[in-house]
Amino acid sequence: MTVGAVLNGKGHDVITARGATPLREICSTLAEKGIGAILVTDAAKHIEGIISERDIVKTLAAKGTDALDLPVSSVMTTAVVTCAEEDAIMDVMSKMTSGRFRHVPVLRDNKVIGLISIGDAVKYRIAQVEMEAEQMRTYITMA
Repeated sequence: MTVGAVLNGKGHDVITARGATPLREICSTLAEKGIGAILVTDAAKHIEGIISERDIVKTLAAKGTDALDLPVSSVMTTAVVTCAEEDAIMDVMSKMTSGRFRHVPVLRDNKVIGLISIGDAVKYRIAQVEMEAEQMRTYITMA
């Protein structure tokens, strides 16, 4: 199964913010949208970084609530791992697990076309395993 198949099932919506956006606003958007990460992009929508709930918790633990007034660019992760539609979802899951991150932007021609979370990947992997199990049950029943 490819990243593209997962994206087709979940949608291509990606929430972005500019680097100057205050962390407080990022927190509100995460809560309002029920998401775990926001891509930080420039005016041309090129990725500058990603901010996740984990980044926010680490920042608040280190700097306290005054950090909520900082621009997101000062606390975001800048080494963003990306993937392509044709990448195998298992390979992307492996990268997430080994890198200890949960969100990966999906690029086509260096443009963001989606965002895959570990939850998205697991959901589609479970569906695939259930389908395979059903096919095996059917095969055994007919044998």
